[in-house]
Amino acid sequence: MKLLEGKTAIVTGASRGIGKGIAQTFAEHGANVAFTYSSSEAAALELEGELTALGVKAKAYKSDAANFAQAQELADEVLKEFGSIDILVNNAGITKDNLLMRISEEDFDKVIEVNLKSVFNMTKAVQRTMLKQRKGSIINMSSVVGVKGNAGQTNYAASKAGIIGFSKSVALELGSRNIRSNVIAPGFIETEMTAKLDEKTVQSWRDAIPLKRGGSPVDIANACVFLASDMSAYITGQTLNVDGGMLT
Repeated sequence: MKLLEGKTAIVTGASRGIGKGIAQTFAEHGANVAFTYSSSEAAALELEGELTALGVKAKAYKSDAANFAQAQELADEVLKEFGSIDILVNNAGITKDNLLMRISEEDFDKVIEVNLKSVFNMTKAVQRTMLKQRKGSIINMSSVVGVKGNAGQTNYAASKAGIIGFSKSVALELGSRNIRSNVIAPGFIETEMTAKLDEKTVQSWRDAIPLKRGGSPVDIANACVFLASDMSAYITGQTLNVDGGMLT
């Protein structure tokens, strides 16, 4: 059973990692997928081909979600090309980790802009379409760090905690129009980025997780499918921790 048959989704930051996993799993469930990338054009075009081969409509857009005008333009283009916007997954994000003592103002501002302001930009950009349709599901990617904090990540934690407050407010504002807004807080997810880390360090992280493994992009993508589909029609304003029990 394809849970997202006929729905159109926008996924930001999807040329690799978690975003790519979400785009692939959405397409497998029948969704048409518009996704953004910032610099990896070859990877984005390869993914576009992969998704199209699954029998859905898919298109890669070079767009910066942290730029208000570009977000607006993207939403307009997707609506014109796909005819509807049923799902928005705000996944684009960066880290610039450092201790508070050493963190620069520039690195603080950049992380807030890319991680948090992008969520405002994209939600604002799709709002009018979803209001007209009287339906929509917005899924915002936070982190366990946004729920519990983490030393050396004040900027990242602030941006990811901000996403939770923003999402709850959107849920309250748009609920009467059948537009839902939820958050996923991933734990330690193993991607291309974590593959570059020291194996011993990674193993010690795995050992500290109740399920004794890191998550995969598919673990996050499956949770996104649930929140994007009509199976979660009565769920809004919630934060779903997908972390193998880290925050238990």
